[in-house]
Amino acid sequence: MTNHWIDIKNSDCIMIIGNNAAESHPISFKWVTKAQENGAKLISVDPRFTRTSSKADIYARIRSGTDIAFIGGIINYCLQNEKYHKEYVAEYTNASFLVNPEFGFKDGLFAGYDKEGRKYNKATWAFQLDEKGIPKKDKTLQDPNCVFQLLKKHYSRYDIGTVCKITGTSKKIYKNVCETYCATGVVGKSGTIMYAMGTTQHTHGTQNVRSYAILQLLLGNMGVAGGGINALRGTANVQGSTDHCLLFHILPGYLKVPVEDNVDLASYIKKWTPQSNDPKSANWWQNTPKYIVSLLKAFYGDKAQKSNDFCYQYLPKRGADYSHISLFEAMYAGTINGLFVWGQNPAVSGPNANMERKALENLDWMAVAELWDTETASFWKAPGVNSSTIKTEVFLLPVAASMEKEGSVSNSGRWSQWRYKAVNSPGSAKSDLEIIDMLYKKICKLYQSEGGAYPGPILDLFWNYGNVPDPHKVAQEINGYTISTGKLLPSFGKLEADGSTCSGNWLYCGSYTEEGNMTARRNSQDAPNNIGLYPQWAWCWPVNRRIIYNRASCNPKGKPWNEDKYVVKWTTDPVSGWKGDVPDGPWPPEDRYAFIMTQEGHAQIFGAGMADGPLPEHYEPMESPTKNTLNSQKVNPATKIWKTDKVDAYGDVDKYPIVCTTYRVTEHWQAGAMTRNLPWLSELMPSMFVEMSKSLAKEKNIKHGDMVIISSARGSIKAYALVTDRFKVFEINGKKVDQIGLPWHYGYKGIATGDSANCLTPHIGDANTMIPEYKAFLVNVKKGV
Repeated sequence: MTNHWIDIKNSDCIMIIGNNAAESHPISFKWVTKAQENGAKLISVDPRFTRTSSKADIYARIRSGTDIAFIGGIINYCLQNEKYHKEYVAEYTNASFLVNPEFGFKDGLFAGYDKEGRKYNKATWAFQLDEKGIPKKDKTLQDPNCVFQLLKKHYSRYDIGTVCKITGTSKKIYKNVCETYCATGVVGKSGTIMYAMGTTQHTHGTQNVRSYAILQLLLGNMGVAGGGINALRGTANVQGSTDHCLLFHILPGYLKVPVEDNVDLASYIKKWTPQSNDPKSANWWQNTPKYIVSLLKAFYGDKAQKSNDFCYQYLPKRGADYSHISLFEAMYAGTINGLFVWGQNPAVSGPNANMERKALENLDWMAVAELWDTETASFWKAPGVNSSTIKTEVFLLPVAASMEKEGSVSNSGRWSQWRYKAVNSPGSAKSDLEIIDMLYKKICKLYQSEGGAYPGPILDLFWNYGNVPDPHKVAQEINGYTISTGKLLPSFGKLEADGSTCSGNWLYCGSYTEEGNMTARRNSQDAPNNIGLYPQWAWCWPVNRRIIYNRASCNPKGKPWNEDKYVVKWTTDPVSGWKGDVPDGPWPPEDRYAFIMTQEGHAQIFGAGMADGPLPEHYEPMESPTKNTLNSQKVNPATKIWKTDKVDAYGDVDKYPIVCTTYRVTEHWQAGAMTRNLPWLSELMPSMFVEMSKSLAKEKNIKHGDMVIISSARGSIKAYALVTDRFKVFEINGKKVDQIGLPWHYGYKGIATGDSANCLTPHIGDANTMIPEYKAFLVNVKKGV
């Protein structure tokens, strides 16, 4: 989230798209309700009429996989009707930047496309520079090569009629959405977008989010109270795990993972430290040397010295994509022999789950750390599997639940909050920290007694958390300290690139200081601006800033766009400077640009860093019931298409004419292990079901409660029919198209059991992140026996 949960109450209009917050985030939905009580409008965009939709002022139906068309049309409406915040767009975004005249776009492809490699040469995706190396600008936004004019031209094709042919949305309702949401472009108004996996789990999921960001920037909704792009995280600590490099392409604090040509620290710093010639650009990532050296000191302590590049050579150099899909493709091919599964259940949650279960059969060993025996731990007991043919040795490690261990979690709003241990864990279950500590120490002993290839990266680690690891010591190392004194640092402004400081995550520097554990604070007094910042409740990265890019909540002179809901404002007092939230940098407003994290200091409407284009373009899902109306490219042209054997097949519309999506229910949690083993929740939602429209049920001679067979190119499952008005048939390009929905929580272990929805989903992912396309694929249904 750029903002936070409580801030939603400050919004004048809330668009919930790709998420059903009332069910999936029911407690947080109170802030949506509070905003409505204050007069805000709620727009629910969803293929299914959900509990969120039932609370909305406007419900807009949308076919799964068509977000960019839907948002692109709003962008076009905003531009054509001049609903955008003109001063904000000209001053704070790169809309005024002039792009290379050779850049172009034709028939769904941007300049530089390599068809054979399915990737782009981005040479022309660059800005024109002046003699000082600073991007040229036209703040009148009239130059044909400026980003604003390119944006306007790009989305001129997204008229209401065309959009509604693609999305299946009613034209009348869609126009109402455009008018209502674009009203937040008025100076002093704010709108927020709340999204989750319904947005990201597509072959163009990253560009879905980009389209939201572009719309928010046009309307001046970034950095302001009640604005922002707000990701609704799926569990209590998804944000924290991402911050601390759960994903394969980042190190803690979103530092880049070294790649093959980063042969030494100098080459790493040169590649990943952006340069700016504009003195008004804070270009915050110029501090990368400080953050990577301090991280290496946290990793390797006294072993990391300037003379040995601070042990940089110990970091692995990434030469490939190690996303979930890629890993399971490698397991399926027999390339990977061992696997740790920690708090995951891919036999239920992974795409093409039948294939992924099959991939587990090719391992020599697998260790699963879990609360219960799961489908992954017992993949060899799956229905129809002959366990005598499986060689994989499985180790099931009992692990403590969240209330049985102490430590911090970081919520969607970036608030890191300390939790205390409530009860001891049962039996021999241990915390994740204890397990990894034991594992590390055992591996060290094996290296010391038996030797092994390249022991340095393991044996030289600085590991000093106690005989029984203390989470407070871990938190203090994450915060960082001065090497010579051991004093905890107050903020990342004190980190250095010379090896005199360490920090396990620069973003969390300031979370555990000499004043104590900031994440454990529980002072419920609001800030003086009284907009729900609560700055002394827990701690928020970065530097306890509750709303990021908050300098953009003021005009270039530092005066708030809305004085009544100001986030920060510039004062004439030379000592205090900014008042309100922790500002995005201490400089006077006219000394630095507002968007301090970007290289040029401006928000990026034109995003040249994307793998699949600097502007979002509509492409159909890999499996689609219709042709692409806007261009002749079917699927995202930069998406990797896997081709191994028949279990990876993609379905066609003649055999599988029905769109399917997956979602949650309130009663179950993720892949189900934490809820399907509880009798009371299993009783509330005992069995796998499929939601379908009354018209589809009638066509297929299916009645409410019947057993139904749902099939895709990957396999088939059974589920009970839930015949409902929540789904209705779409009209797409003049053709009737049905859509159904499946909860994805079920499996064959636990009390509440059922077939897994992901046995149907395809092994294909987003062009930028490789997140699987769970939310739009093709199936057929028939009455079961």
